[in-house]
Amino acid sequence: MLKIRRLVYIASLLPLLASLTSCAKDEAVIYRPSPQTMPANIKKIALRPFQNKTQQFALEDKLTTKVNTRFLTDGTYKITDEAGSDGILTGEINRYIHVPVAYDSNLIATQYKLDIVVRIAFVETATNTVLWEEKNLVGTVTYPASTVPGGMTEEQARELVWEQLGKKILKRTIDGFGSVTGESPRKISPETQQPTTK
Repeated sequence: MLKIRRLVYIASLLPLLASLTSCAKDEAVIYRPSPQTMPANIKKIALRPFQNKTQQFALEDKLTTKVNTRFLTDGTYKITDEAGSDGILTGEINRYIHVPVAYDSNLIATQYKLDIVVRIAFVETATNTVLWEEKNLVGTVTYPASTVPGGMTEEQARELVWEQLGKKILKRTIDGFGSVTGESPRKISPETQQPTTK
């Protein structure tokens, strides 16, 4: 008799557990953090040429050209000079990592990985304040060496990375926080914080 009561008790708890699980799932689906997007007053932006902090030569021109082309093609913001802009997109190439990742039986590299790490920031022209920053935006590609059939050169691999970074920088600017990476800190500027009451 006692076993039957326990079974009935456990059976009565099952619908409750099911409803709690379904509530938890619904909350996980509903939760959407508000995007950290550009203020409405930003209509015209300037793209400052990227700086190159690596030992590699002439990277900055290629990335600057690719990002500029992406913004012009997209057309969300008008591209202008710094004096007539509402905000300035700045950036620097911080790391260039090119390493072999696979070898043949003679220990000759057959595959490489290229990572280029960029820091970008957006500065509002009127207040000269940084609205957002991505400190570690990464473009990466793994590719077969040029000695392998269908392989590519390091320069060709770089072109793929520039394309990738151009898309990411445009997406981060338009779609806001979390669209390409979670590196950007979410914070409220002191001017917009509500005073605390004691």
